[in-house]
Amino acid sequence: MNHRTHPVVTTTQGPVRGLRQGGVATFLNIPYAAPPRGAARFAAPRPHEPWDGIRDATTPGPNAPQPARKLGRLDMSPYFGAGWSRGEDYLTVNVWAPADADGDLPVMVFVHGGGFVAGSTRSALYDGSAFARDGVVLVTLNYRLGVGGFLDLPGAPANRGLLDVLAALRWVRANIAAFGGAPHNVTLFGQSAGATIVGGVLATPEAGGLFHRAIVQSGSGLGAFTPEQAARVTGAAARALGIEPHVDAFARIPDARLVEAVSALAGTDLRTATHHDPLIGLSPFSLVLDTQPAESLAAGPGADVDLLVGTNTEEGNLYLVPVDAYATATRADVDAIAARVHPDPDRLVDTYRGTRPRAAFGELRSAILGDALFGAGSRALADAHADRSGGATYAYEFAWRSRAVDGQLGAAHAVELPFVFDLTHLPRLHGADALLGPDRPPAGLASRVHETWIQFARTGDPGWDPYDTARRATMRVDADWTQIDDPRGQEHRAWT
Repeated sequence: MNHRTHPVVTTTQGPVRGLRQGGVATFLNIPYAAPPRGAARFAAPRPHEPWDGIRDATTPGPNAPQPARKLGRLDMSPYFGAGWSRGEDYLTVNVWAPADADGDLPVMVFVHGGGFVAGSTRSALYDGSAFARDGVVLVTLNYRLGVGGFLDLPGAPANRGLLDVLAALRWVRANIAAFGGAPHNVTLFGQSAGATIVGGVLATPEAGGLFHRAIVQSGSGLGAFTPEQAARVTGAAARALGIEPHVDAFARIPDARLVEAVSALAGTDLRTATHHDPLIGLSPFSLVLDTQPAESLAAGPGADVDLLVGTNTEEGNLYLVPVDAYATATRADVDAIAARVHPDPDRLVDTYRGTRPRAAFGELRSAILGDALFGAGSRALADAHADRSGGATYAYEFAWRSRAVDGQLGAAHAVELPFVFDLTHLPRLHGADALLGPDRPPAGLASRVHETWIQFARTGDPGWDPYDTARRATMRVDADWTQIDDPRGQEHRAWT
């Protein structure tokens, strides 16, 4: 890489011009696959055509079609970004690298969350400058969302959003050395829906050799829909649009109408005789698989990679506190959520009540919701990896509590992200109704979390004991870091 203000790097499709600021070189909006136009919106990703001249990579590009997302009183704009930035050529990556990188640096590739329907590389929380500052080449990527990415359509390949992630990883393997990265040392990591996709990639044989370590932040190895559940969503989408449930009919519908149709899918009942809805109605889209990633992990590259997997202590608070459903929760609410997620709801509620004898109904409801969405599936993934993998397994629990939204948000879903990206200084994250609340986080916590993620990417060891199914050693991350064996074990065992 040269050392000018606007460094130029040559990729397999052509040269790109980025921007150097201080010691960081940034390259935005680089295509890794062809624009998904027309019928190609529902096809597997294809290589991008080469371009003539030098492509500008100094400004953000478009992102996947998506509806606007809000979450009650909590300002989640740093997470979701500004919504849909229109344009067809959105299967792109952003790259941050040390400006003087000359090769062989660890590479980290991030997959954003957003319920499989929202999010993008434009979100403020995914600025990779701190990673580049600390000697990592950081890549973020856009992938197809909603109907285009995850609706299971006859005549179309399934899990097109996941196929996009695989295409981006192939782009990284072919191009990242030109940015100073080591294609033989790639860590794939993601959060929420992005983490569930990472779990799916772990179990995908075609992903072999594309990455070497993985981090799953608040995802689930049990979060995929069955084909029967996915077919219900497809039928509902076809009825909402007044078309046949086949790819040829969907290919004639413009993106704006497909985005509008997503709202009509809310409340689709996905419970079957043998399966509950793993997303509990929070999203009508997920991976669609015959076997959950935690159950098929040994068949994919996950059998050979090092894995760091974890959740936040109060994941469920994000979905209750901002919409005033936490403080007002009743015993009926607790019983209702248990009935939606467990075959023996009375036993489940008794278990949580037994471990939390003084808990209010809001705390019980949140704990069951968070474990149904993320905790049980993360533990299943960690257990499967520890049992069947040649790579090391590590676990964490992020426990620092945000005092946002009247002091109630706590260690909710997504609160760890500013710490991972070392961005806790961003003004938009601070305030009574901002993600990190009105208080400053403990000094040094962000730098330590960030450095731990990098250490794992470099070495495969985050700095504590490996996880196995006997001890289940887990690092609890707070102002003080404490290693605990089998945290919340009785609650977690209630799911098996």
